[in-house]
Formats: sequence, structure tokens, C-alpha cells
Amino acid sequence: MAYRIGKPVSQRQLRVGEMIKQSLGMIFSRNEAKVPNLETNTITVTEVKMSQDLKVAKAYVLPLGGKDTEEVIKRLKEYSFLIRKVLSKKIITKYLPKIIFAKDESFEYAEKIENLIKQSNK
Repeated sequence: MAYRIGKPVSQRQLRVGEMIKQSLGMIFSRNEAKVPNLETNTITVTEVKMSQDLKVAKAYVLPLGGKDTEEVIKRLKEYSFLIRKVLSKKIITKYLPKIIFAKDESFEYAEKIENLIKQSNK
């Protein structure tokens, strides 16, 4: 079971997070959010973590090829209200969570570990 500081992540948090991840992926792939100067169909949503009260969703995203990641995330944060508006029509929850976009660094971390393993094997 995944843990956050002190409390285990509930099944409900995991379910809602997965639902939002799939919905965001669909919104981005179809370019439905109409974010100015951004082609969202090149963005991958790798994970969504929900807060305990389900009012905040932290979406980890990665643009195709990892290009201009900081700029993409800045633009997603700036226009998150557009994304939330489209998301509100896709999911039904008591509260529509605030979406915080963050860079997914798990691939970079995995690559770093892999390189360290390769070096130690030499």
C-alpha cells in the first residue's frame, strides 16, 4: 500500500485519482481544453495523486520527448481553469478538485538508477 506522510492512501483516493488521470488523458489527447499556444495532444498524464479530502489533485505530466517541460507545465498551471471546466463535464464528483500540475520525474530517476547499475556492473 502506498503511504503519504503518516496516513495510508485510501482506495477512494486511488479510484478518484485514476478516474481524473484517464479523463485528463482523454481531454489532452483530443485537445479539448483549447489551451492557447499549446498542443495538449503531446502531453502524457502519468499519475494523479489526490489529497485526503479529494479537493486537490496533483497531476504529474510529461510532454512528448520531454521537450520544453517547464514551459508546458507553466502554461497548464496558467490555464488550469479551462482544463477544470472541460473536466467538470467528464466526471461527476461532489467537489471538482483543484488541479496542480507537476513535472513527472520518475523516468529521469529510473534512468539515473539504471545508469548507476550499469556503471557498477563494469
